Amino acid sequence: MKEEKRKIQLTGGSTFTISLPIKWARDAGLKPGDELIIIQRGDKSLQITPVKAKKEQLNCAEFTLLEHEDFEGNFRFLIAYYLVGYDMVRLMSPGGFSAEERKWIKEEVRRRLIGMEVVGESAHEIILKSFLKYEDFTLQDAIRSMSKIIASMLGDAISSIRKKDNNLAEDIVERDDEIDRFYLLIVRQLKAAMSDPELAKKIGVDRRRESLGYRIIVKSMERIGDHVENIAKNSTKVVVPDESIKRIEHIGHSIRELFEKTLDALAGMDINKANEVIKDAKRFSEASEALSEQLVSEERGNTDKVHALYVLQSLERIGKYCEDIAEVTINMGIRGAEE
Repeated sequence: MKEEKRKIQLTGGSTFTISLPIKWARDAGLKPGDELIIIQRGDKSLQITPVKAKKEQLNCAEFTLLEHEDFEGNFRFLIAYYLVGYDMVRLMSPGGFSAEERKWIKEEVRRRLIGMEVVGESAHEIILKSFLKYEDFTLQDAIRSMSKIIASMLGDAISSIRKKDNNLAEDIVERDDEIDRFYLLIVRQLKAAMSDPELAKKIGVDRRRESLGYRIIVKSMERIGDHVENIAKNSTKVVVPDESIKRIEHIGHSIRELFEKTLDALAGMDINKANEVIKDAKRFSEASEALSEQLVSEERGNTDKVHALYVLQSLERIGKYCEDIAEVTINMGIRGAEE
């Protein structure tokens, strides 16, 4: 619809009224007596939405698996459908699904996509439906759950350096799948919130510009999870003097405390605490670099040092991601001129 100008009318001596574009009203299926939801936004504009448009409706999509792609490649397309908010996806296979392929798809859906379940299948199709209700699991709930898992993983990964516990290290690697699931869930929530201000408020995004900030934050958290996984994979192979082990542990525990402080600053939109996080992160980064340089200069075989250096490198990167989260927290914590 082209841009239109409408004059404000004064009705009854005290009420401002404005007429609705007839084409928009017809396309929306409106008739006299219907209700509209009017939302006042921060930029002083109004969003008008027909009430009946708020009734639950399923957004459905159909995707035919690409024959030149393997299942992991095709699954990335399914993830994209999940992220943009489809409630139901019909997977089609021209050649039909084998029993092994069906099992793989079901396991991957349950492992990686929160709220998505298989609700129907036949020889050539598998139907997936999302039972996720955004209001039942707010953005803050998801971030809180994600952060608790990361903090627990990081603590265990640091312990594994001294214990050389392969079972613990493997468990940490498996827990990273949970981080990825929450990451995808939050991205789906944020995409939905961008087009629905009422939903945005329900899940805890009060201002539209916060959506971009949270998108950066959860991506940083997802990358932190990847680095914790890397620490776990290298933890049982670290062969350095006990004094160096102690220094790695100290840096590791400091980085974990830094991560928790970062999330506390975010939860309270505390810009002063976020600023402290940035200063602390730089200090821990310098300590990690100093220890790495010392290990490199020592007269020991490179194979003995490499795993310790990988651990220190990941700890340093985690500190950098905490900086990024803190910077976004400061940006979100400052009210815009229009607010």
